[in-house]
Amino acid sequence: MILETFQLKGKNALVTGSSRGLGAAIALALAEAGANVALHGSSSVPARLVESITKTGARHLVLTGDLRQQELCPVLVEQTIAGLGGIDILVNNAGTIRRSPAVDFSMTDWMEVLQTNLTSVFQLSQAAGRHMLKQGSGKIINIASLLSFQGGVTVPSYAAAKGGVAQLTKALANEWASKGVQVNAIAPGYMETDNTKALREDQTRSRQILERIPAGRWGSPQDVAGAAVFLASAASNYINGHILAVDGGWLGR
Repeated sequence: MILETFQLKGKNALVTGSSRGLGAAIALALAEAGANVALHGSSSVPARLVESITKTGARHLVLTGDLRQQELCPVLVEQTIAGLGGIDILVNNAGTIRRSPAVDFSMTDWMEVLQTNLTSVFQLSQAAGRHMLKQGSGKIINIASLLSFQGGVTVPSYAAAKGGVAQLTKALANEWASKGVQVNAIAPGYMETDNTKALREDQTRSRQILERIPAGRWGSPQDVAGAAVFLASAASNYINGHILAVDGGWLGR
């Protein structure tokens, strides 16, 4: 039955940056589909999210740590394996953004964004990939962005990192698809999250954005959750190196 291919019962997932926003919605959706989930936050994970995960009947694990620290990435994977018994799904969702004209952009902000949004994606994928390749199966889902395709304005490090995420997704898929590990990415459009708070509060910019989105609204974290379940499930086994835009039609405009 086709619906059975979307079930994740018995699978173990790690979702970085799952304390809020897109990550929290994805983690809860994976649990509702049957997966056990390792939740990760930079400093904490809200009790209400843990309660929601618990209600699904899925086993869970709470992990914390700042992904700006390179040594943390393999540790998170090992903690997931130790706590849940394995890792079948990795969602590289954690991210940050800094806004400033390129001519004034500081190297500190540049390095922090690149580490969090791109380097950690490689490190986590590398660590999880070692286990997935040994078991002959696995799903890695990277959270890219519309700025994987477009340059944006006053966010040079974010655009560079998300462009890199898209290319890294393809590079890993080229190496691992034949070995049973699918690597894909989701490119969210303009979502109602903390990262877009400033844009949504700017009445002129918000109106300009909404006028371009064919769907006529900002996206919600739940809009991304279904795509994540699909890419984490057996229903997507022949999809490799794909960047799935969940953007209300923005790129087609």
